[in-house]
Amino acid sequence: MRNKARWIFALLTISIFSIANGCTKLNIPKESHDTIDCNETQNTAEESSFEPTLENKNKPATDKTPKEMVWIPGGEFSMGSNVKDESLCSIKGVTKDAAPIHRVYVDGFYMDKTEVTNEQFEAFVKSTGYVTLVENKPTPEQYPDVPLENLIAGSAVFTPTPAKVDLNNYLQWWTYVGGADWRHPEGPLSSIKGKEKYPVVQVSYEDAVAYAEWAGKRLPTEAEWEFAARGGKTGQLYAWGNILKPEGKFQGNIYQGNFPVENGDTGADGYIGIAPTAQFSPNSYGIYDIGGNVWEWTNDWYTADYYSILKDYGKVTRNPQGPEKSHDPSEPGLPKKVQRGGSFLCTDQYCTRYMVGTRGKGDYQSPANHIGFRCVKSI
Repeated sequence: MRNKARWIFALLTISIFSIANGCTKLNIPKESHDTIDCNETQNTAEESSFEPTLENKNKPATDKTPKEMVWIPGGEFSMGSNVKDESLCSIKGVTKDAAPIHRVYVDGFYMDKTEVTNEQFEAFVKSTGYVTLVENKPTPEQYPDVPLENLIAGSAVFTPTPAKVDLNNYLQWWTYVGGADWRHPEGPLSSIKGKEKYPVVQVSYEDAVAYAEWAGKRLPTEAEWEFAARGGKTGQLYAWGNILKPEGKFQGNIYQGNFPVENGDTGADGYIGIAPTAQFSPNSYGIYDIGGNVWEWTNDWYTADYYSILKDYGKVTRNPQGPEKSHDPSEPGLPKKVQRGGSFLCTDQYCTRYMVGTRGKGDYQSPANHIGFRCVKSI
């Protein structure tokens, strides 16, 4: 029975759905507007919770920055979020596991300007012959309780609904699609031809690690990711500031319109679905797409109480590496890694984790068509 349950988790990639749900189940009102009109407010109510960011002044001994990377100086900063940073539409629970705010120090490092693209990942595959997790057909030895006809290589794909649905039932807009992989992100009839500059998706945590090692890099820790995303700023809601649409312009690829309805995304930000990398302005460190477009794997195991543990430590935590193992109270038997940044499916009706201090989580063996990654490199 346990194997069967594990197969169900793997086959449906339930853990990716918990990204949208957070640590606690969100109680979305059944009566919702056709389009959401939220009042934007600046993050000033608990400004004192965030102490100033103190950037390191030292720089690498050499000025030879690796290709397509930028230098992140590191330093001390206030990490996390608080209840005042909840969704602009008052959806509760999205910051529960991102509290309390705590002080962290990270050493300087290099970070990819963009998420790893299809052409970059293809170069890795051609060089090594690597086969991603979802390209491997599940075996009877792995899942002895599953009928043979159901053991099909594939992955989770966002599937819009024909009409408005209750947003408490996320299984309505995710489908396990046979043949979905990084070359065919939405199934065997889809393709990445002409999308060389798009972020690679349908890669598991282990796939991302394999690429990073080949490239002489690694995945960022969650603390490194947030330091870089904040761009030296203190306590802002987004990587670009405190206003979602400064001067009425979107700063990242997120979802506008009726979620998750077919043709519901209006593309008001310029894109319906996933977008090529670097289509919006970078943050102050020169990093693109740090909010929206695709979720990004980090190296940290996920626990809901990790920030509380760091806060209780009572000192500045230096270069935290995350907990030793994962524990999600909502799915205690499913090991998860932290994901950051939100995706093109994040919407103020349901998921606002394009906010820079919030967290995502996912089964490290469960990719989807809205999950990618970027790499870092130590000096």
